[in-house]
Amino acid sequence: MATFCFTVSESTIEFEFNKMASAFAHSLVALTLGKTFPSKTQKFKFFVLGIFCATSPDLDVFMHSLGYDYSHVLGHRGFFHSLLFSLALAIFIKIIFYYKTPTMSKLGLILVTYFFICAASHGLLDAMTTGGKGVAFFAPFDNARHFLPWRVIRVSPMSVSQFFGEWGVRVLKSEAYWIGIPCLAILFGNWVVRKIR
Repeated sequence: MATFCFTVSESTIEFEFNKMASAFAHSLVALTLGKTFPSKTQKFKFFVLGIFCATSPDLDVFMHSLGYDYSHVLGHRGFFHSLLFSLALAIFIKIIFYYKTPTMSKLGLILVTYFFICAASHGLLDAMTTGGKGVAFFAPFDNARHFLPWRVIRVSPMSVSQFFGEWGVRVLKSEAYWIGIPCLAILFGNWVVRKIR
């Protein structure tokens, strides 16, 4: 484990945490997924909101400053990494940013589906990392932390200084192989399918 530090007012808070996939990886997955959705949805706002949904679960690291430790349901990789939160976030984003589109319409459901998959992909990637204590997919009903059987993605540091060093290089290499190549394959396959159609 590593120590993550941030400043609140004039005091410095330190706590130990387990890392996750990098924001770059989560963003790439959101962009890739977005390219598989109908062309009419693929606007700048669509992709930006997808990236937000895919990266925002990691904001839960700041719950520690409110007194919630890692193992708490509101701790890191807890509720904010769950499937229920992913769905709630997807619906919220759709209602706020696409308020003119009825949620239960075809387009509304497409938008909710995309934002949900983006948010849920965050926990899935974290559950494939080589570090941490797993992801509470079913919180708040069950706070048990889970990993996928296939744990191949190197965990990313939260510290900027650590990321732009040897550790960060190893992380990016791992993500390029295990995330970048599959994303490129999906994009190529999607391009082929659209050409055939």
